Amino acid sequence: MKIRLVDDHPLIRDALRRVLKELTDDATVLEASDYRQAMRLIEEHGDLHLILLDLNLPDRDGFAFLTDLRRRNAKISLVVLSAFHDRDNVLKALDLGALGFIPKSAPREVMVSALRLVFSGGIYIPPEALARPESVSARTAPGRPVSPADLTERQLEVLALMMQGHSNKAISRTLDVAEATVKHHVTAILKALKVMNRTEAVIAVGALGWDLARAADR
Repeated sequence: MKIRLVDDHPLIRDALRRVLKELTDDATVLEASDYRQAMRLIEEHGDLHLILLDLNLPDRDGFAFLTDLRRRNAKISLVVLSAFHDRDNVLKALDLGALGFIPKSAPREVMVSALRLVFSGGIYIPPEALARPESVSARTAPGRPVSPADLTERQLEVLALMMQGHSNKAISRTLDVAEATVKHHVTAILKALKVMNRTEAVIAVGALGWDLARAADR
């Protein structure tokens, strides 16, 4: 496994390197301190599995960098690391395709658990992003809360893959169904969760505490 650390602070990179070695002994950890160095090394190593990206780089806005990476290297898993972990930043990173958002202030054990979740195919969302905003009515509406029983088995499979960051096209390949069918299931899932988009769905499921591991393994 090849992992790229992109952060301009050597101490942060050192700490993350040790966390990664704890999780996977055979990982090759490559480091970059700015946008230019990161992009050069990414082009040289096309077999990267994961990029850990700091949003606050000296030569490039982090979200613009994230957009570039998603456009050029859509298959590489990407996790954001940032000292600025307010809800808006977390949502924006997830909207741009990040598979997780880890606050730099998180204790070591939280970082280990977060990366372990990402390695297993999940998405890590910090607790502060799981607050219950009024716009996400799936968690604030009165009456019976939504539950996995409100979705079909196929919809749960689609949702599990959505939680892993898969696009509709990738889900259609994995489940061997038409992409139009996947879109239909996604629409039904958003309606059941009473949310507007995929990011809100991910946050809603995280807040509800659903375990979709079995659905993902089918």
